[in-house]
Amino acid sequence: MKNLIGIACVVLSAAAFSSAQEKNDLEALWKDPTFKREFVAGYGVNSEIEPRVTPEEVKILDKIRPLMANDLPKAAETLKKSMKPDGSAMLDFNLGGICYQQEQWDGALQAYRTAVGKFPAFRRAWKSLGMLYARNENFDAAIEAFTKMIQLGGADAYSYGVLGLAYSSKQDFQAAEAAFRNALLLQPENTQWRLGLTRSVFKQQKYEDAAALLDVLIERFPDKAEFWVLQAHTFIGMKQPLKAASNLEAVDLLGKATVENLQTLGDLYVSESLMDLAEHAYLRAIEVDPKQPAARPLRAAEFLTARGAAPQAKRLAARVRAAFEPSMDDADRRKLLKLEVRLSMADGSGDEASAGVLEEIVKLDPLDGDALLMLGQYHARHDAPDRAIFYYERAESLEAFEVNAKVRHAQLLVGLGRYADAIPLLRRAQEVKPREDVARYLEQVERLAKSKR
Repeated sequence: MKNLIGIACVVLSAAAFSSAQEKNDLEALWKDPTFKREFVAGYGVNSEIEPRVTPEEVKILDKIRPLMANDLPKAAETLKKSMKPDGSAMLDFNLGGICYQQEQWDGALQAYRTAVGKFPAFRRAWKSLGMLYARNENFDAAIEAFTKMIQLGGADAYSYGVLGLAYSSKQDFQAAEAAFRNALLLQPENTQWRLGLTRSVFKQQKYEDAAALLDVLIERFPDKAEFWVLQAHTFIGMKQPLKAASNLEAVDLLGKATVENLQTLGDLYVSESLMDLAEHAYLRAIEVDPKQPAARPLRAAEFLTARGAAPQAKRLAARVRAAFEPSMDDADRRKLLKLEVRLSMADGSGDEASAGVLEEIVKLDPLDGDALLMLGQYHARHDAPDRAIFYYERAESLEAFEVNAKVRHAQLLVGLGRYADAIPLLRRAQEVKPREDVARYLEQVERLAKSKR
């Protein structure tokens, strides 16, 4: 099951939870017409909590208000000419709004900063600052601005939602969760807030919460593959691989499954010993993108082999050869050859031919530990212990293969009754990488050695 969590982490870190996704969420927000209306609405004055304006400044605002609907550049020019350094922060706030509507982001930021400098309790100006800081990916400043606004008693769904996005971008998922929950409370139908909350709880490994939130999203948007995939990974986190597999099958039925989705589906089936279903998923992964690198399908065939699913692995390896052989690099070609040899040796078919292939591989790459080990096994099985020991000793000189080669070597010696010679090999294997099965085997060999003295 640890493998399943690893599967989830790889996919999610590459897709659903990337910083690029947070940026996309912000860009979508800026295009939201409801948000735009709320952002630029209300240039009037709430005298109880906002800066006061003099009668002369009221006249200025009345003068530019019609221009703001029809001629923004002229509105900005007229307002700037009428403003004084010690004038009301409300004029700076309106200038910020005009700059924002013209996408003059630096000018808007400067105007809003001036407004809160003159009137530090100006909630709407703090909100506008927070939104613009978030847009510019200055998330520390955005969080500070929204926090100030909330402390002043002002909060709305958009402020909480963008605050959640800012915290998510900083990987502070507890704070993001709190912000998104508040945003969702105020706008329960907002998909963006629900998805942001889902990501936040998932990152905290609150998989049950994430799955429940995704139930709602999938019900609303059954054709959205990303929701099905994200929920699949919550089920992996909940150690419910068959539920996860069901979700990924749904994605395939939608016609939106990726190579990654189908490879993960195959891995899930292998974890549940459903080898025929795993083979079918891996084959579909090849069909989705026949031009993909051969490494992933090869890994799948090796995974099946390691789990004892030789017939399924053999068919998958044949499909890999048919689909990818012309474009394979030398490393993948050798890997496929070794896999085919291993499968042939396992069922006894083409044993001698397989040994010939392995000899060719070793000639091409004398440091290929897999091939050396398999040659040792071949010769051990065909009553050629000296040849087997020769290949095992070569494999023992390679750090990555030392332990397995020494254990195989020791087993051969035990079969020959040379118990005392096998003991140093097993002790060295335990020294490099302790294993319970080897420890038990070593004890048995030591007892046999003593009994022969």
